[in-house]
Amino acid sequence: MHAFDVLGDPVRRRILELLASGEQSSGALGAVVQEEFGISQPAVSQHLRVLRENGFASVRAEGTRRLYAVEAAPLREVDAWLERFRGFWEQRLDALGTELARGRRERRATEGSDPE
Repeated sequence: MHAFDVLGDPVRRRILELLASGEQSSGALGAVVQEEFGISQPAVSQHLRVLRENGFASVRAEGTRRLYAVEAAPLREVDAWLERFRGFWEQRLDALGTELARGRRERRATEGSDPE
C-alpha cells in the first residue's frame, strides 16, 4: 500500500496524530477514535493493523496491553516526496509573513501617534 493510501484515511491520520504525543495503548487509542468517528473496536484494530503493516506504527506488548508508537521512517519518505512542492507554498507563506509584519508596524505607528 502506498503511503498516501495509508494516510488518506482520516481515522489512520487521527491515530498517528494521537501517537505523535507518545506511545499509547490500543485501548486508549480505541476510546478516542471510537468516540470521534463512531466506529467499532474491531474497526479501530483494523486501522492499527494497516498502520503497523505499512511501517507507520510499531507495537510492543507490556503485560496484557499493546502499546503503539509512531514510526518516523515512512513519514520522512512522505516529507521527502513533498519537498519538491514546498516552493509552491513557501513563497506565499513568506509573503504572508511580510504582510503581517507590515500590518503590525502600521498598527504600532498608529497607536503611538494617538493624541490621547
